[in-house]
Amino acid sequence: MSAFRDAISEAAGLIVRADADFLEIVALSAQVTGLAVLIACLIGFPLGALLAVGRFRGRGALSVLVNAAMGLPPVVVGLALYMLFSRAGPLGVLGLLYTPTAMVIAQVVLVTPIVAALTRQVVADLDAEFSETLRALRATRAQAMTTLLWEARPALVTAALAGLGRAMAEVGAVMIVGGNIDHLTRVMTTAIALETSRGELSLALALGLVLLTASLVINGALMGLRQRIGEPAHG
Repeated sequence: MSAFRDAISEAAGLIVRADADFLEIVALSAQVTGLAVLIACLIGFPLGALLAVGRFRGRGALSVLVNAAMGLPPVVVGLALYMLFSRAGPLGVLGLLYTPTAMVIAQVVLVTPIVAALTRQVVADLDAEFSETLRALRATRAQAMTTLLWEARPALVTAALAGLGRAMAEVGAVMIVGGNIDHLTRVMTTAIALETSRGELSLALALGLVLLTASLVINGALMGLRQRIGEPAHG
């Protein structure tokens, strides 16, 4: 028990004195995850709206693909990107493997289907409500998508927060393509896995506390938004 008490005490010390290595890992995690979620939203919002109101060949198949991609195993995504970015792979010349850029791409692949699927459902519901009005105004398909996305703003924030929660918890894919290199590609989840395996619990506990706090904040924000837009406030 004394060893655990010491680890907890050391973890608190890392946070209180703003340890440089600790802050570096947290900062890189925030940069990678924030950029990945931003890109995922820029892709997922219009893609979801297109799937909701668009009429084109292959729409059903694309919807199925997006829904299926929500359950992609992270390690499989990491393996596929590793093969793509390795020196022998088709994009090996770009030198992206074991860089933060590769980690961002891995998270974008995992988060975009979540954002797109949630957006599609929200926009489809709004389209059913406002379709007659939009037709009366002779709105084009692009105008309808833009209008419905604007009306769906609170729900889109919910989708973005859901994607953020997914990205923050990711470890498998980013470890494979990032390599968990100290001072270069080490983020909170991969650092926790490494430090725990080494028996160095203080840093792992400090980072775990940050992740737990962030998770609570995200879930609290999700519940608040769901209550605001009239959805069930659970989960």
